[in-house]
Amino acid sequence: MIEYEEDTPSNNVEISNAADWVRFNSTITQKNDDPFSLEGEEILKLSGLSPALRRKASRDIQKKFVGTDGSGTQQLLIQQAVSGYALFDLVQPEYNLDYLSTIYEISPYNYAAINAKVSNIVGLGFDFIESRKTTDLLDSIDDEKQLERARRKLNRIKQDLHQWLEDCNEEETFKETLIKFYTDVEATGNGYLEVGRTTAGKIGYIGHIPSKTMRVRRLRDGFVQLLYGKAVFFRNFGDTETPNPIAGATDRPNEIIHLKKYTPKNNYYGIPDIIAAQNAMAGNEFAGKYNLDYFENKAVPRYIITVKGAKLSPESERKLLEFFQVGLRGKNHRSLYIPLPPDSPDSKTEFKMEPIEAGAQESSFNVYRQANRDEILMAHRVPINKVGTATGISLANARDADKTFKEQVCAPAQDILEKKLNKVIQEMTDALVLKFNELSLTDEDTQSKIDERYLRLQVITPNEIRIRKGMVPREGGDEVVDLAAKAAEIKAQAMQSRTRDGERAANSPDNSGEGRNAKGDGRQVE
Repeated sequence: MIEYEEDTPSNNVEISNAADWVRFNSTITQKNDDPFSLEGEEILKLSGLSPALRRKASRDIQKKFVGTDGSGTQQLLIQQAVSGYALFDLVQPEYNLDYLSTIYEISPYNYAAINAKVSNIVGLGFDFIESRKTTDLLDSIDDEKQLERARRKLNRIKQDLHQWLEDCNEEETFKETLIKFYTDVEATGNGYLEVGRTTAGKIGYIGHIPSKTMRVRRLRDGFVQLLYGKAVFFRNFGDTETPNPIAGATDRPNEIIHLKKYTPKNNYYGIPDIIAAQNAMAGNEFAGKYNLDYFENKAVPRYIITVKGAKLSPESERKLLEFFQVGLRGKNHRSLYIPLPPDSPDSKTEFKMEPIEAGAQESSFNVYRQANRDEILMAHRVPINKVGTATGISLANARDADKTFKEQVCAPAQDILEKKLNKVIQEMTDALVLKFNELSLTDEDTQSKIDERYLRLQVITPNEIRIRKGMVPREGGDEVVDLAAKAAEIKAQAMQSRTRDGERAANSPDNSGEGRNAKGDGRQVE
């Protein structure tokens, strides 16, 4: 029996057949093990509640429906209605967040696809670039020395911002915090960044909160976390006025940046991509379990023994039966010894061994598992070459899949997250904005050729290239390269009008540009 464990042993899920999967599948939406579904006296055991809220909950729990002359109902109507969601005025998620966190680790394809998206969206790092306001100011500066001083100042501000973000959390780097945060976004559809302020009102802490412990208030005026028997209220980021409805007005709550994957079914929470492929994930689990059962319960020997002209003793028959029923299961390479009676004048004993499984044994449902794998990756919109080495995929198709993945999956997600995070950066400075590093589809050699061509055509300046590479601008680098005396040569090289240039470009290998299909399907990964 395979067990998928959550935080507590009581939440174990055992899957052994289709009926069990139906039960497991229903737990994605069930609310029975939701920590916020506390009822009755269990609510009063929570810490973090103000005395007024605790008294109100106690009165509601003890309230009764009475009639005349002391008669009344014995049903615990009010006690059943007083739950964590009702007490804190929270919205119940569409799917069970605990189980969404669990299935992140159940399927290797789901696990790999989520990690691939996290690595290419936030895992490539980030940098700070000039805001539009700063760019306009730099363009208006005519004095070269003044422009150089302005760039030096921007470089100092950039260094200070990097150091400030690292100092906002002593336990982990800002990149590590973002990886945890966005893993929750992909695994559960919701991610939460905690922002704490100093007594002076400045941001002093940025950290990650597990999404399965958070719930959204119905009035959208904040969030409540329930963990280890304690309830904590958080405000929306930028809100410094909303009073704490749990601990009282004297408490100063931290703030939350909430990022969710949109679904039309719910305006408060998001859902992960794996929900669209949950049946494919279940099919892979059953196929894997089937193959495991083959090895755990296999009771087929390598050879079958045929005895002719002899009668086994009762003791030998008993041992032979026990060997096949008990001794061979899971130990199919064991040897079997059968004592035979001697030949007699009337009969001659014949002993024969025939192989049964002499060939190599392969796993079952390989085609079905591959179809499920493709369905899971399709739901995530992650190309297969991002989660492993795929066979039968041409280099040109792999490169085209990477381009689609970058433009349709990573880039929009980075834009959305950048807008959320730049609200934090704007409280420190409006001269720079945070920008995530993008998935690169060109190598260093190809990029240098592109930069050289733009320099010759006077499209960009040398300092623009240096800034992009994280280098300090140099004096005189804000002027375009003047190659007017060699205009003909520049045009010939840039437009590749020469015969040799054209042939060289046409015969260039795939690794120096876009992948090209050869005759047929092109080169493929074996």
